[in-house]
Amino acid sequence: MGAILISLLVAIVLMAVKFYTYRLTHSAAVLSDALESIINVVAATFAAVSVWMASQPPDADHPYGHGKIEYFSAGFEGALIIFAAIGIFKTGISHLAKPQALPNLQLGLVILLAASVVNLFLGLGLVRVGKRTNSLTLIADGRHVLTDVYTSAGVVVGLVLVYWTGWLWMDGALACLVGLHILLTGLQLVRQSFSGLMDASDPVLLDEISRVLEGHRKSVWIDIHQLRAWRSGNFVHIDLHLVLPRDLFLENAHSEAKIVERMLIDHFEGNAGVLVHMDPCEDPECAVCTQYRCNLRSRESGAPVVWDRERLTVRKNGFETD
Repeated sequence: MGAILISLLVAIVLMAVKFYTYRLTHSAAVLSDALESIINVVAATFAAVSVWMASQPPDADHPYGHGKIEYFSAGFEGALIIFAAIGIFKTGISHLAKPQALPNLQLGLVILLAASVVNLFLGLGLVRVGKRTNSLTLIADGRHVLTDVYTSAGVVVGLVLVYWTGWLWMDGALACLVGLHILLTGLQLVRQSFSGLMDASDPVLLDEISRVLEGHRKSVWIDIHQLRAWRSGNFVHIDLHLVLPRDLFLENAHSEAKIVERMLIDHFEGNAGVLVHMDPCEDPECAVCTQYRCNLRSRESGAPVVWDRERLTVRKNGFETD
C-alpha cells in the first residue's frame, strides 16, 4: 500500500511540473506528456483503492476474495490511457497544421529531463514491488509510469531537434507519435484486464505448477490430469485430478491429496487455494504407473512420462476408458 501512495504523491507533483513546463514552452509535445500525467494521477488513485480492496480477506459475500478488483483497475487505467491518446492526437494535429513558436525551450527541457529521471526510479520500483507481491495493479501502474518515462524521453529528444533545426512542425508530429505509443499501451492493459476477468489460461503459472508437481512426484501418484489454475490478485486458485491406486484405503488416499495440497500452498507462500480430486486408477494408466509391485496391473509399464503443462492440463491425459 505504501508503494502506491508514494506513486500517487509523485504523480501529483510531476503533473504540476509538466503543466508548468507547458506554460513556459507552449509545446504540443510537452502538453501531450502533461495530459498523460493527469491519467497517472487518476490511475494511481484508483490503484490505491484497488490494492486496499484486494488485500481484504474473503467474506460471506466474496468467498474467493476481492483480488479481481485489480483487473478492473488495470482495465480502467488502460481505458484512461486510450482517451488521453485521443486528446493528444487532436492537439498534435493542430500544431502540425499550424506550427507555433516555442519560448523558454532550454529551461523547459531541463525541467522535463529532471521529471523523467524521478519517474524512471518510481516506475522501476513499482514494477519490482508488484512482481514480488504478484500485484497486477502495481505492475500496471509501474509500467504506466515507465511509459511516461519513455514518452518524456522521446519528447526531450524531439524538442532538442526542434531547438537545433528550428523546424517547429516537428513539435506537432512528435505529439502524434507520443499519442500512438500511449494508445498501444492502453490497448495492451485493456487486453490484459479482459484476460484476467475472463480467467484466461496462464501458461506461465501452469508451467510453474507443473514443475513443482514433477519435482515432488511420488510413485503412488500414478498420474495427474485436468490441472487448472488462475490468479485473483496475489492469490492463486488451483484444482487438479490426482490418480491413485484403486485399492488404496480412503484414509491413505486423503493423506496423499493433502500432501499435494500443502506442497502447492507452501510453494506460493500461503497465497493459494488447492482443490485435489482423487481418481481411482484404471487399466490404461498401467502404461504410466511406476508401481512395479502392483497386483492390479493389467499391462507392462511404458517409458516414464514428464509431467509438463501439455500433459497435466488435458482432461484425461489422452486415455480412453474401457
